[in-house]
Amino acid sequence: TKRFESDTPNFVKGIENGLISGDIVCDIYNQNYNRKDYEYLLETPRPSHADYRAYLKFGGKLDMSGGGPFSGRLTSLYCVAGALANQILKEKGIKVTSYVSQIGKIKGVSYKDLSVKQVENLNIEQNNFPLINNSFLPLMEEEINNASANKDSVGGIIETVISGNIGGLGDNFFNSLESKISSNVFAVPAVKGVEFGAGFNISSMMGSEANDEFYYQDNVVKTYTNNNGGINGGIANGMPICFSVAIKPTPSIAKEQNTINLKTKQNVKLNIKGRHDSCIVPRAVVVIESVTILAIADIILKEQSWKN
Repeated sequence: TKRFESDTPNFVKGIENGLISGDIVCDIYNQNYNRKDYEYLLETPRPSHADYRAYLKFGGKLDMSGGGPFSGRLTSLYCVAGALANQILKEKGIKVTSYVSQIGKIKGVSYKDLSVKQVENLNIEQNNFPLINNSFLPLMEEEINNASANKDSVGGIIETVISGNIGGLGDNFFNSLESKISSNVFAVPAVKGVEFGAGFNISSMMGSEANDEFYYQDNVVKTYTNNNGGINGGIANGMPICFSVAIKPTPSIAKEQNTINLKTKQNVKLNIKGRHDSCIVPRAVVVIESVTILAIADIILKEQSWKN
């Protein structure tokens, strides 16, 4: 990113002596900003951004500085909440891991390329891009640099694996595990698609190929494949829960684009000002991981309450 922020959370209240004592209030101060970069958005909305949608809903009365309530900055608080909620998951022996599997047209290693046992023992290489295989990093960086040189942007795919003591979590229909996770994931700006397990590819399989057959290993039920992504009937079957998230290219690009002037009712050209990233995918990894943690923690707490 071209911005440099400390992202240091300041807990105003709710935590005392390392324990949660009530509702948590946390501030993260945005110190690297320029309001002038956003003044023109009131009249000339950016294509594929939330500017025009905000105009339709709020009649131009909403402060859109920095993207307003649609800004990706707000996801920093998802990460704070996710870090706290992750302590609940750790106590239950549950681990959530997110990583990059694709940047633009450059595909890295996906859970879909691995055996079930490899996914169960997934080891992510931590760097600017969390990857299963770090050898794809140079190609992905080149993809982003090329987009930047052409005043453009690229999207990509983030994948998440949930492993550990997860069997039985979830419910059917509206409270299904897929729907709860997807609802949280779609609260992240730029997310345009979610698929579990084999995803859309499962539609072209025969039933005999798509079915995840069972077997016992040391008295533990396993499946030979994981095409259903560890979920059947909305409930975790005990295998790793795997899903992919499509992140669109950021619409704030330096190339000249066509738009409208809402004040003059004219078609105009737009040159977006300010500091904008050519790819937000690596930065979104921790956000996807955090909202997933929140979804699982929420289900655990509700099911504990119900069982008690």
